[in-house]
Amino acid sequence: MTLVDGFGRVHRDLRISLTDKCSLRCTYCMPAEGVPWLERDSILTTDEIERVARVAVGLGVTEIRLTGGEPLVRKDAVEVVRRLAALGPEVSMTTNGLRLAELAVPLREAGLARVNVSLDTLDRAKFLELTRRDRLDDVLAGIEAARAAGFTPLKINAVAMRDVNEDEIVDLVRYAVSLGAQLRFIEQMPLDAGHTWDRGHMVPGSEILERLGAAFRLEPVGDRGSSPADTWTLDGGPATVGVIASVTAPFCAACDRIRITADGHVRNCLFAREESDLVPVLRGGGTDDDLVRILTSSIAAKRAGHGIDSPTFVQPIRPMSAIGG
Repeated sequence: MTLVDGFGRVHRDLRISLTDKCSLRCTYCMPAEGVPWLERDSILTTDEIERVARVAVGLGVTEIRLTGGEPLVRKDAVEVVRRLAALGPEVSMTTNGLRLAELAVPLREAGLARVNVSLDTLDRAKFLELTRRDRLDDVLAGIEAARAAGFTPLKINAVAMRDVNEDEIVDLVRYAVSLGAQLRFIEQMPLDAGHTWDRGHMVPGSEILERLGAAFRLEPVGDRGSSPADTWTLDGGPATVGVIASVTAPFCAACDRIRITADGHVRNCLFAREESDLVPVLRGGGTDDDLVRILTSSIAAKRAGHGIDSPTFVQPIRPMSAIGG
């Protein structure tokens, strides 16, 4: 049995949120005071995460990405990595990098295969304004620690925003190239806690490429498969840059992702408004077959696309920090 939806998409990529909490307060994600956090006892335990992951691997999942919030806020994140890696899939993580300087080596030794670090600006004052925390040096140290620990390919994610960091697009790429990393630009999506997303503030993928094209010779790499990023070589390679144009060029037709929130709810789309609760099974004596039923039913109900451009689109109630990226 595999996780196949009504459109024939086979789901092999499981995103597990370890926590909804985050150590930054990025303006495009949450207000300065944060958001109401999930109750501690509602967060899945390590045993519960391992159990769900084991069932998902049995259904054909080959990659597990750990997200948040900020996954490294969770004290047992290294142990979670160790247990999931032992199940056989490739385990990766998306992080803000604040704790990578101390944890890159332990994570690598535990079996973490790849890491994506979020970095929207190289300007300290701008970083403070954007994240409401003066932690740019910690992020840069974390990126360097990840490189030194041997994480390859090392990817750096940047959300491109109008009148915020659009002037740094080329500088961010040059920084990533200097480390042997790949910069991936992400269009700003309607997933903020305040529901204040404005398409006019988003820098579209086409404009990102136009700016890059003025500084580099870009050549498309080719079929991206189920990857969310279209990729281009820079000046003949081997360096590359990626653009994730989730809003203006959706890749829903090739999506193979399923998500588990930190409190144990299944989401078949980042923008879904419906969820399926695994907790009654996990904590109520349910069987693995019950988990299989919930996972397969959720995927079977997946829609063709996220529908952001539809007049009936409604932003998810949960913000990105509570969903898991």
